Amino acid sequence: MSVADEMDYRFGTANRAQRALQVLVASRGGAWFFSRVLPPLDTWVQRVSHHRHTVPGLLAGLPVVDLTTTGRKSGLPRTTHLIAIPHHDTLALLGTNFGQPSTPAWVLNLEADPVATLSYRGTSVQVLARPATEPEQAEVLARSEKLYIGYRKYQTRITGRRLRIFVLEQARS
Repeated sequence: MSVADEMDYRFGTANRAQRALQVLVASRGGAWFFSRVLPPLDTWVQRVSHHRHTVPGLLAGLPVVDLTTTGRKSGLPRTTHLIAIPHHDTLALLGTNFGQPSTPAWVLNLEADPVATLSYRGTSVQVLARPATEPEQAEVLARSEKLYIGYRKYQTRITGRRLRIFVLEQARS
C-alpha cells in the first residue's frame, strides 16, 4: 500500500473563499504573516480537534501532514506542519518556507537523517525521504502549482538558495 493511500491523504476542491485565502497567503505580506502565525495556531487547532482539523484545511481547503524529523543539532524530535503533494503512489514535500529567504529547518534535518514519521489525521507512517530526481522535481512542481497557487509564487521569491524537493518512500522495517 502506498504512503498516500495508507494515510488516506487527498486534496479536495477548494471553494471560492478558500481559493481567495490561498491567494492572500501566497502574497509576500501574507506569506510573511502566516509563516509566523500559522505553525503555533495550527498546533493548537490540531490539539483541540484531536488531529481531525488544521487551519489550512478549514480555511483554505489544504490538507496538512505533520512531519517529524530528528533535529540535526539537538537529536530531538522536531514536528512541522506541511502540505504534501501526491506524486504517483507516494507523497512529495517542497522546502519553500512560504518563499522566505532561509531554508526550512526540516529540510536540513532530512538531509542529515532521511528517516522521519509522517502523520495525517491520526495515522502515522515511517518514511524515508530522498531528494527528487530532476524529472520528479518537474512533475512535483507542475502538480503542486495546480493544487495550491502559493507554490508558484513562493518559487519566484526564493533567491540565494536551492529549492529542495523530497519524495517520501515507506521505510522498511
